[in-house]
Amino acid sequence: MPLARSLSMTSLNGLPQWEDEDLPVEDLLLFEVSWEVTNKVGGIYTVIQTKAKTTADEWGENYFLIGPYFEHNVKTQVEACEPPNPAVKKAMDTMKSQGCQVFFGRWLIEGSPYVLLFDIGSAAWNLDRWKGEFWDVSNIGIPFHDREANDAVIFGSLTAWFLKELSSQTDDKPHIIAHFHEWQAGVGLILSRSQKLPVATIFTTHATLLGRYLCAASIDFYNNLDQFDIDKEAGERQIYHRYCMERASVHCAHVFTTVSQITAVEAEHMLKRNPDVVTPNGLNIKKFSAMHEFQNLHSMYKARIQEFVRGHFYGHLDFSLDKTLFFFIAGRYEFSNKGADMFLEALSRLNFLLRVHKTDVTVVVFFIMPAKTNNFNVETLKGQAVRKQLWDTAQSVKEKFGKKLYNALLKGEIPDLNKILDRDDITIMKRAIFSTQRHCLPPVTTHNMIDDGNDPILNTIRRIGLFNNRTDRVKVILHPEFLSSTSPLLPLDYEEFVRGCHLGVFPSYYEPWGYTPAECTVMGIPSVTTNLSGFGCFMQEHVADPAAYGIYIVDRRFLSPDESCNQLTQFLYGFCQQSRRQRIIQRNRTERLSDLLDWRYLGRYYMHARHLALSRTFPDKFEMEPSAPPKTEGFRYPRPSSVPPSPSVSQHSSPRHSEDEDEDERYDEDEEAERDRLNIKSPFSLGVLPQGKEKQHGEYRN
Repeated sequence: MPLARSLSMTSLNGLPQWEDEDLPVEDLLLFEVSWEVTNKVGGIYTVIQTKAKTTADEWGENYFLIGPYFEHNVKTQVEACEPPNPAVKKAMDTMKSQGCQVFFGRWLIEGSPYVLLFDIGSAAWNLDRWKGEFWDVSNIGIPFHDREANDAVIFGSLTAWFLKELSSQTDDKPHIIAHFHEWQAGVGLILSRSQKLPVATIFTTHATLLGRYLCAASIDFYNNLDQFDIDKEAGERQIYHRYCMERASVHCAHVFTTVSQITAVEAEHMLKRNPDVVTPNGLNIKKFSAMHEFQNLHSMYKARIQEFVRGHFYGHLDFSLDKTLFFFIAGRYEFSNKGADMFLEALSRLNFLLRVHKTDVTVVVFFIMPAKTNNFNVETLKGQAVRKQLWDTAQSVKEKFGKKLYNALLKGEIPDLNKILDRDDITIMKRAIFSTQRHCLPPVTTHNMIDDGNDPILNTIRRIGLFNNRTDRVKVILHPEFLSSTSPLLPLDYEEFVRGCHLGVFPSYYEPWGYTPAECTVMGIPSVTTNLSGFGCFMQEHVADPAAYGIYIVDRRFLSPDESCNQLTQFLYGFCQQSRRQRIIQRNRTERLSDLLDWRYLGRYYMHARHLALSRTFPDKFEMEPSAPPKTEGFRYPRPSSVPPSPSVSQHSSPRHSEDEDEDERYDEDEEAERDRLNIKSPFSLGVLPQGKEKQHGEYRN
């Protein structure tokens, strides 16, 4: 038997290396297969896109992504080029010679990985034959009316065909790893295993099909995981064939992974296999050279949101924007799964608390959840037009006032303020004031909703009575469209909007990972998540006191819905009680947690999955080191030693506390940040963090 290659997690400059230098990585090829390569559908696109740089740094020219060809995506995201690997080129040419259109190029994202894209339409004439072959190997029948499943069969058959052509080449045969994401790519894995191809296979489920469907039906999912009749539930929802494709992929793979511990528990019951590795999702973290640049960005984009609020609430702007907090929830319009139902109920209770305590804090809450609409709401557009008209009027009067003042001062006179504004100026200002009068309440939605009578968010708003009345301390705005910097209403893209808000609220019931709170964290914005989301579980494991770092974790697993809602309400109310300085300190701490979410750390779990797949597929050539799987000892943030800004542990007796009483808090950010950096020691090096003179917290406005 030849000497087995030793696989370990040793690294150099943060990148993995093979321990045996006599056996180079050049004879290994890595293919990641997903329907969302260059094709944004959901969160898997973000996983693959952000992970590409770390993986490309590790694998170099031997890393390829396989996905579907869509012309509109390719034109804007992919640069065509020739395959650098002769074996890959030969396999592509063989497929092209038999009528399949295959596109190769570089995906224009960070890391510039190679992509191999199959044109599904050009191979559709093989569908019936491939469905028959799939039935022969798996006994899974695909209905003709399910286009998504039919496309998955075509895509999977093309993938398996390519891997067969690649692995059958006799000269300089490479060792191949194929990593499949989600059930849409799973057919390729099933066919590869049925054909006994010499390919190490990995399957990652980012969410189980049945789990998402059951949770959307408001079923007590997590307390009944072992009670479900899986086949019956899938059949009733007419997804039995999809469920079978997903389950077969899981059981055919050499290595099965999922994205969080909570999804691992779910997969064990829904898919009947315990994951071999949990692979948390990360992000590419870019540190600013100025340590507090993210605070400046918060102030800048908050001012842009305030401008929108001035227009939206014209005529009812009887609250101070300096004492207004912006909360938001964003994501797919899954009313129960994303926790919008609980969030609205908590907002109703928060509104009651703020009114009872006669607080001067106002909360404006944005729901950024795309739904079917006709167009912009006329009243909303009018509000922005009125705001702009008032601004133009003020600028005009200011210019005239300035000239008269300037001329008077040149003459050495103190101007008579009663004469410096003439009758025309007064008339213009009175007309401007009259134009701000409105005879209706500010709208709760920015668009005209299709079938608004059955919209769950609007129906809940009607039930709890949050209509943006003057007496309400909680104002609600539903923006049923993705944000865009070209919008005439709120001209900000999503990242800019998040940076301008104070708190992201994501009380999800079903969230296998949860990129929205993770994105808030890396931008230094506190967020609310739950212990039913992968992100929330990850933070509970790695941060001793998450709330002190701006990660509020609602218990939706072990508390009743009403108790969970009360806990969420207390989190929101406590956040409203914080002083400006407390919020600034908390944002600094939140931003420091971004190191935990860097792919340079979390990529280790994907490395381990690949090593495990190689050792299981080619045991005579590869063996695992005893140190695997990767450990995270010392990979935990302690509770801050200073008086924490967390409202859960520093409640004031009155919401009208003085903002000056925080000034004597023992808080040294340099010392605390250095302690946090030491607590994130890991097998990989983050590199040198930029050093620079830090500004005092008082220089930033919240």
